[in-house]
Amino acid sequence: MFMPEPYQIHQRLDALADCPHWQRLTEGYRNMQLIRTFDKKAVNLQRTGQLGTYASCLGAEAIATAGGMALAREDYFVPYYRDHATQYLRGVPLYQILQYWGGDERGNAFPADTPASRDLPNCVPIATQLPQAAGIATKAKLTHEHAAVLATCGDGATSRGDFYETLNVAGVWQLPLVVMVNNNQWAISVPGQLQTASRSIAHKAEAAGIEGIRVDGNDLPALLEVLDYALDKARHGKGATLVEAISYRLSDHTTADDASRYRKASELHTAWQHEPIARLRQALVNARQWDAEQETLWQQHCRDVVDDAVKTYLEHPPQVPADMLDHLYATLPASLGRQRKTLSRQQGDPHA
Repeated sequence: MFMPEPYQIHQRLDALADCPHWQRLTEGYRNMQLIRTFDKKAVNLQRTGQLGTYASCLGAEAIATAGGMALAREDYFVPYYRDHATQYLRGVPLYQILQYWGGDERGNAFPADTPASRDLPNCVPIATQLPQAAGIATKAKLTHEHAAVLATCGDGATSRGDFYETLNVAGVWQLPLVVMVNNNQWAISVPGQLQTASRSIAHKAEAAGIEGIRVDGNDLPALLEVLDYALDKARHGKGATLVEAISYRLSDHTTADDASRYRKASELHTAWQHEPIARLRQALVNARQWDAEQETLWQQHCRDVVDDAVKTYLEHPPQVPADMLDHLYATLPASLGRQRKTLSRQQGDPHA
């Protein structure tokens, strides 16, 4: 049974010679490569005016992939805006992820026959998803579900009241909740040392009376071990866990940002030497679980899958403008009802 050492950064990639789970790690590597290919294409779509402002997951592929692989079907996922890999592994098609970032709310209509149907959509306002996750965890506990709730956020969210309130109630009520923080060193332009005076983000768990674990966020096997442990603990009524996954944002904060204005190029260059995909690939190659031919074939497969997703996204009929007024109220107010009729008539709806 994996038992974490409090506040020491858990790592596994440097000691994988006897790893019994190569098949799982190879699957994780494939998913990480696919998401990086998708991420690069999404940035290109935004730059060419075919996608809205987009939050890249470059450098966080291992964190989100581990989340998707560790969650069980009956669990709940409450994301923030860099969790494309987790959503994909939970059953959200890549074209729907593009729809969302393209401003089409149909991207949040997750397929009903997938684990994602139990999940919340992306949350952009910082940390506001965390109390919602505590609410879902409370419901799961009260109804005796054998389920855990995984909520994610960035390091900037740990300075918000929502974060502390969530940890507090999770500790007091012993909720089946795991909060995973992607500590990518930069909350937009604010560096980690100006974000908190705490010894680490994981140490913040002490005040809430829950367990805090630090893990190398560029180390997929270490992330899987930590999340397997924390989620299993939650499912069995053993309380909440705060996980600090230490990574580095290799991209701008979003496509509306220019990170070169506030961080040094040398810092970024150093971070690239520890990025998660190359590290795992080298470990797989060293263990004779991956080779150059497999890499070439998989890279082509990733490009084909992403190209198909982009084609579906671009060819999808545009969202009906009147949809912006639906699903907001049980009974639409009269003033909005008149606006909806006007929109529908402009669209040529004879029944408006």
